[in-house]
Amino acid sequence: MAITLTERAAKQISKQLGKRGGGLGLKLGVKKSGCSGFAYVLDYADTINAEQTAFPQFDVQVIVDNTDLEFLNGTELDYSREGINEAFKFNNPNVTGTCGCGESFAV
Repeated sequence: MAITLTERAAKQISKQLGKRGGGLGLKLGVKKSGCSGFAYVLDYADTINAEQTAFPQFDVQVIVDNTDLEFLNGTELDYSREGINEAFKFNNPNVTGTCGCGESFAV
């Protein structure tokens, strides 16, 4: 099981942690939401416990609750800027469909 980062995503995580003043990394998860079933959840991680797995790359790490790994395994986290919009992008091979607004996904 693995979560990967692009270098752009890692730089953005590092930048955000620096602005925040620290943290272990970025916590990635899923929650039931939207018209397709699930939505991604991003937060800062200040601790890690036995029910979580860390995926270190490019001097940062993504931390995932083990219960969310079945939905996120194989996901590549990217960061892109399109015009004035910038955001994390999720390249998740487990997704079988997304809603029209792009806010949720099905697995």
